[in-house]
Amino acid sequence: MGNIAAFFDIDGTLYRQGLITAMFKKLITSEIIDEKRWYNEVRDKFIRWDRRVGNYDDYLLKIAEIYIDAVKGLHKCQIEFIAKKVIQQNGDRVYTYTRDKIRWHKEQGHKTITISGSPYELVSEMSIKHGFDDYIGSEYITKDNIYTGEVKPMWDSIHKQIAINNFAEKYNIDLSKSYSYGDTSGDFTILKSVGNPVAINPTKELLSKLKHDEDTANKIKVIVERKDMVYKLKLDYIDLE
Repeated sequence: MGNIAAFFDIDGTLYRQGLITAMFKKLITSEIIDEKRWYNEVRDKFIRWDRRVGNYDDYLLKIAEIYIDAVKGLHKCQIEFIAKKVIQQNGDRVYTYTRDKIRWHKEQGHKTITISGSPYELVSEMSIKHGFDDYIGSEYITKDNIYTGEVKPMWDSIHKQIAINNFAEKYNIDLSKSYSYGDTSGDFTILKSVGNPVAINPTKELLSKLKHDEDTANKIKVIVERKDMVYKLKLDYIDLE
């Protein structure tokens, strides 16, 4: 019999926003990213999402695109230092539900693992802070500790599927008895892969995918946390029109 694990996305699932957005802002204040790039390239996508007429993933992908360009040529220790500062200042801004679930899984003796699209440097700091057993994030490639501008992403379903399979093999995990937590379409495969999936504050795109996958739709739990309340919803009762 295999071990039981709980797989967590971070951005929007544990952390109440996107870690890379906090990192982006810190890179601006550190003058690594020109503030004009926010106004010229990001601001419109943020406003569209903030007004709920745009896609959240489009906003995050634009930030990731600029991040790749910004870190190219920097030494790894610069980003590690900034990442540590970001988590020191923001690492407690988490959802109550998710924080409590991490504690519960640890009490049950489950492996707790993060699979996140944020940069590895951020994911490692956040994962260590919250006591995860293992973690993986997007890897920004270095040569001689200098960022090359290449990246191995971990923000899409395909790479997250590979990651969860690798962790299952590494720790002899029984996925049918395991848990996963995610909020966007990139988390679809980690939700589909386990016996106990939980969608936390899910996007419309993720809910649509879940509804059209009968096996996952039958076992998914939907959680919405707002202010100091946690709502447990049935997927059948959610109107996506």
